[in-house]
Amino acid sequence: MKKTILLMILFLFFLINLPDQSHAAAGQSKIILDGQEVILPSDVQVTVINKHVMVPIRVVAENLKFGVDWDQKSHSVTIQQNSKIISLHVDQREARVAETPILLDVAPQILNQSVVVPLRFVSEQMGLAVSWDNKDKIVYLTTSTNNSAQTEASTPHSENSEQVSLTHISEINFLNNQLVVSMNGIVTPIISNLKDPNRIVIDLPNTTFGDLSQPLASGSMAKLDVSGQPNVSEVRYSLFNRDPDQIRIVIEMNRDSIIQVNHEFIGDQLIIDLNDTGDFESPIQEPLAGERGRKIVVIDPGHGGSDPGTISISNKYEKDFNLALSLKVQELLLKEPEIEVLMTRDSDVYPTRTERVQLANTLNADVFVSIHGNSVLESPQANGTETYYYQRSSSKQLANAIHKRLIKAMGLKDRGVKDKSFQVIRETKMAAVLLEIGFLSNISDEKAMLSNTVQYKAAQAIVDGIKEYLSIK
Repeated sequence: MKKTILLMILFLFFLINLPDQSHAAAGQSKIILDGQEVILPSDVQVTVINKHVMVPIRVVAENLKFGVDWDQKSHSVTIQQNSKIISLHVDQREARVAETPILLDVAPQILNQSVVVPLRFVSEQMGLAVSWDNKDKIVYLTTSTNNSAQTEASTPHSENSEQVSLTHISEINFLNNQLVVSMNGIVTPIISNLKDPNRIVIDLPNTTFGDLSQPLASGSMAKLDVSGQPNVSEVRYSLFNRDPDQIRIVIEMNRDSIIQVNHEFIGDQLIIDLNDTGDFESPIQEPLAGERGRKIVVIDPGHGGSDPGTISISNKYEKDFNLALSLKVQELLLKEPEIEVLMTRDSDVYPTRTERVQLANTLNADVFVSIHGNSVLESPQANGTETYYYQRSSSKQLANAIHKRLIKAMGLKDRGVKDKSFQVIRETKMAAVLLEIGFLSNISDEKAMLSNTVQYKAAQAIVDGIKEYLSIK
């Protein structure tokens, strides 16, 4: 009897203290589309995965009057946006937009029977201006005809304030005396060189953070890791002002020096270059390889670390294939007395694309080779080897030299040499190519690509192509 009474008391206590789940869920997040709140089902919410804001794609697409179809068997979502078809698969980072493969920041997930996708994908592929209010958990979406509504809804303005379209910052990095700011527009920075303490202040007017990669509310601050940067003691950034929004970046210098600051836009990145004209020592002197009169070759195993790349048909990561083949290329190049080889990574780490480019440019390399595996998961019949370069005639010459040998070594379909604007071959200043060795999503290609013997053949083909380009026998 006593045991029964005790159980009843515990049960009542549990009921009394149980939180109101439906109320909590309803108050967690909101989506505002063109100034109007989108009604979310009680079990559908905006969420955050790996520091990325994720939104329910069906709710967004249907409110935009797009067609949405869910295939339970393949766990895929198809969106019909006028004449454009967008295909996404749950737990797969690769999406297809009008038959073009797109790599998402985070794979779509199923949460409470709703598929959520990265907010940035919605912005880039559906033509929306987006912003995220981290404090109040509100996503603002604005169609191209309602830009002023988004600005008004996302931040309170005075009656006389001018309505402006905000540029969204997605990433900030500092490496080798360069500040690199990735954004979805062009902003003219206001740069001030101040003393006591010696610092450089960069103000970016009409900008805000476009994703939780920079999760800051107004007045809060974050810092970059600048260990190993001899000239700089600290780089910090914040959403410095609201109404209008403004991001401020401050670079604290280690000691007094006269610094010449230059800036330029390359693609979607603002590059702020600190060229030292004072008493600092340059972090990298003349490249060691150049001093020995040897040609400098940079090998870039694509992806790595937190970025696995695509996934093969047998669930192998592209990053591992890229590294395995690149290490074999390095092994062979180390035997060449006229070549000095350097790697952008030699383990499972993730240097950003900007860092890979900066390494090659700082070293004044002669050749840059980025190694990748291809994939079209929903089209397993796609197969073959293709090689990319960007505009430069020297890059095309290098691409042809390597590609013809890769075709023989791999024995796969020849998909040709193509001109395309990938960042690592667009922004490097030397002959640069990106190799798509084969399709990890194709059973025959994957078998060849994962063969240790075939990898050595491919590595030798790459080395021989590099040597032909460099006129080394």
